[in-house]
Amino acid sequence: MRHTVGVETETSGFALFDTAIGRCGVAWGPQGITAVQLPERRESATVARLRRYASDEAEPPAHIRAAIARMTALLTGDRDDLTDIEVDPTDIPDFDRRVYAIARAIPPGDTLTYGEVATRLGLPGSAQAVGQALGRNPYPIVIPCHRVLGANGKVGGFSAGDGAVTKLRMLGIEGAAPNGQPSLFD
Repeated sequence: MRHTVGVETETSGFALFDTAIGRCGVAWGPQGITAVQLPERRESATVARLRRYASDEAEPPAHIRAAIARMTALLTGDRDDLTDIEVDPTDIPDFDRRVYAIARAIPPGDTLTYGEVATRLGLPGSAQAVGQALGRNPYPIVIPCHRVLGANGKVGGFSAGDGAVTKLRMLGIEGAAPNGQPSLFD
């Protein structure tokens, strides 16, 4: 994973922010973003998930405010790939890091399949393991797991509050249509 945006503070915390897909959240620590949370059906559930990464809601430092602005813009159709936003890979297994690096390189509006990611890893036949790694992704939006689809463009699973509906909505905002079909929101 690329790490080019410096971390300027030793604080940690989490904050909620509004996006086109609902109220998201971000947690951070001294090494960068520790989690991004897509909207759950209830804000309390979003907060509960963020508390696994930081116990206190706080005013985000400047680099996190900048990341929030860029994530929000992406979810309105901006083509920013977010690849220079610092994430904290502590406790992320090596296989998952490798999967996330490939997912992170998928530009907005493009997709890969789980099998294509597995092939790029040099592990053809490991599509299910790729899917499991993406299901554990603590940084959705920044690590765009929504851009990875099942075979033949099938949506596949998604761990956000509204599951595949959220995935399709995010892909629609980016102009990526699984199987060339317009999204539910076109």
